[in-house]
This record gives sequence, C-alpha cells and structure tokens, in this order.
Amino acid sequence: MEQTIRIENLSKTYSLGKDKTVTALQPLTMSIGSGEVFGLLGPNGAGKTTLVKLLLGITSPTSGGAYVLGDAIPSVRARRFVGFLPENHRYPAHLSGEQTLLFYGNLSGMSGASLRSRIELLLKRVSLYDRRKQRVREYSKGMLQRLGLAQALLNSPRVLFLDEPTDGIDPLGRKEIRDLLLEEKNAGTTIFLNSHLLSEVELVTDRVVIMNKGAVLRAGTTRELTESHGVYTIAYAEGSPVPDAVPGLLSADPVRRTLDVSVATPADLNALIDMLRSRSVLIASIVPKRSSLEDLFLSLVDQQ
Repeated sequence: MEQTIRIENLSKTYSLGKDKTVTALQPLTMSIGSGEVFGLLGPNGAGKTTLVKLLLGITSPTSGGAYVLGDAIPSVRARRFVGFLPENHRYPAHLSGEQTLLFYGNLSGMSGASLRSRIELLLKRVSLYDRRKQRVREYSKGMLQRLGLAQALLNSPRVLFLDEPTDGIDPLGRKEIRDLLLEEKNAGTTIFLNSHLLSEVELVTDRVVIMNKGAVLRAGTTRELTESHGVYTIAYAEGSPVPDAVPGLLSADPVRRTLDVSVATPADLNALIDMLRSRSVLIASIVPKRSSLEDLFLSLVDQQ
C-alpha cells in the first residue's frame, strides 16, 4: 500500500518558562496508507491535536519529522491536496452556506464554473442544498458540521483531516456522513479521523491508535484491538440441558442460554464442544467474544 503519511520519531515539547516544559507528543513513528481510514483516539490532553497541527505544518516539531504525499512538512505543495475540518470551526455569520464555500474555494485558488459545480455537488452530498441561501448564523450545530465537511472536501483532497466530524449531528446524519467517508475512502482518499464517538470510529476505521499523555498506548485494526483471544460465547438451543462444571467457564446466562468460556488452543475448544455434545447439549453458535472499542479505551486510560 502506498504511504500517504509517514511519521518518523516525531515529538513536540512546549516550554512553560523557568526551565519548565510539557511533552505534548512523545517520539512517534508510524505510516498511513493511501485510501486508509485512520482513527486517532484519546482523552483531552492526549496529544491528538498536537499531532494534527504538526502534520498540517501549523506548528514545528521538537524532533523528528513527517511526510505528507511524499513532501516533508511543512509543504505548500502538499497542502493543495489536503482538506481539514477543525473542531469548533467558525465561519462568517453573515454569509450563506453557498457564499461560505465560494469564499473558501477562492482562497484555495478555485474559481468559475468548476467551483460552482463542485459546491452544488457537495451541498447535495451533505444534505444542505435546500439551505444553501440561508445565513450561517441561522445554521444549527449539525448544519455547521455538514458545511464544514463540504468545505474540507472542496479541493477534492487526497488527504482529509477531520476533527470530530459528527459532533452535534443526529444518528441519521451520522449514517449519511459515514457513507460519504466510505465513498471517499473507496475513491482513494486517505482519512485521518479524530473523534470521541468511539462507536462511530469503530464503524469506519481500518486502523486506530489510542493515545494518552502524548504517548501511544495501543495501535492496530479495530478487530485486533477488540477481539478477546481465546474467549468465546457458546449459545445452546432451547430444550438443551443447562451445562454445569464446564472447563474454562467465565460466565453463564441461563436465560439467554449462553456460556462465555476461555480456552488456550483451538484443540481445547474442540474438546470442550465434544464434551458438551456428549452431555446432549445442542450447540446453536460459537462466536469469538469481542469487547467494544470504548471498553478498551476506558481500560487503557484508567491504567495510566
């Protein structure tokens, strides 16, 4: 997979005066591929915003460096192919939604019929076309988020940085934005996503990094991070005898007719299944048990 973002030993330390410093980002090395949806998770003060600012060239690193689309940051060329939706963004209140996109399109060097055509397309994609003449001051929080997403997509970016893109949006709107992000991913856009809505992140990301206090606590695919290796939920059919004295039993729910068991190897799992069947237990399903991304996140942060 082609590397869109490459980070090499990147760190950031701020001076507080009188020989006092705070490390916002500890040395970090990683890469993000083309067409990948990458999730960055962490509580306030974890270093997420600092990392995004470094990658956008808004602030300078203390050590290390990074490359976006092959260019070392900061890079004017790379910025032409980057879209950014910051958290708590603000737009001129007296402009309409359409005028706002025209303004930012002009700032990006876009103009004419191609810009107007792009604006019309994006306003329809974010469900704001019918409100395009309405003043931004009259927009709800959800409408402002949709407008911000349209602005971030104006220049058809190859890399898209999104900070809380679904904040303030209702469940139907979040589903629409998820679909839009997946469309962008399928078109080859690399998406760098910050969000505290972990259930949303779990639905769209290919990989996630969990950070706290400037350091990476865990990294991997959502499945890798949430799968409890060797733990399975076994469901048995109605009318089967309730199993007892089950090796490796973690918990049992006789109402739902399920057993949570822990086994060391696939051979142990098969031996357990054979034992249950020998007791006339009719097995309905066997599913590897997964925790939610939120459970993992809270567990890791609590350990800090």
